[in-house]
Amino acid sequence: MPQFPQDVHHDIVSESHLIAARVSQFRKELKVGICVGEHQRCLGTVPHKTSHAAYLVELLIIDEAERLTPTVLELLRDHHDRTHLSMIFIGMPGIDQRFRHYPQLYSRLGFSHRYRALGHDELLFALDRHWKRLNRTLDPDDFTDAQAIAAIERITRGNFRLLERLFLQIARVLQINQLEVITDDVVEASASILVIGN
Repeated sequence: MPQFPQDVHHDIVSESHLIAARVSQFRKELKVGICVGEHQRCLGTVPHKTSHAAYLVELLIIDEAERLTPTVLELLRDHHDRTHLSMIFIGMPGIDQRFRHYPQLYSRLGFSHRYRALGHDELLFALDRHWKRLNRTLDPDDFTDAQAIAAIERITRGNFRLLERLFLQIARVLQINQLEVITDDVVEASASILVIGN
């Protein structure tokens, strides 16, 4: 763990307390607003409009959750028990199996969803959106587009995150080389820039 100078550590602690105080104040104002709205509707002094605040749910989304330590997982479980804060843990395949080692947390998991690789039709749908974002039209029957699609499918293997990263590079290669058409050569050049794990 990195060592911070005392004043930096103090600033971080102060900032976290300030954020916690602001969140707490927001919760109080939200609850008061909901209670006042419900009371006015019961009295009939306000038309039966639904308040948007009544449908708000606090949600904490944690990416790369497999990197959380057991202490942090216990703190999150405790926070959930006290505040009923909804949480989404996003991580690598098998993260749900890791949570089995923490029965108090595991018993509170609602469900686990594993994202599969994109199928061919799903990939075409995503590619159509990417082509449009680059002001181009995807035609799977066109030979050049079909070759580009095949190269993208081979390189990404349906991995959605990799597809997003690849298209950032494709846009860059098109712009630098002042190209109009996404070809398999453009896809290969874009992929050569990326660090792709196997």
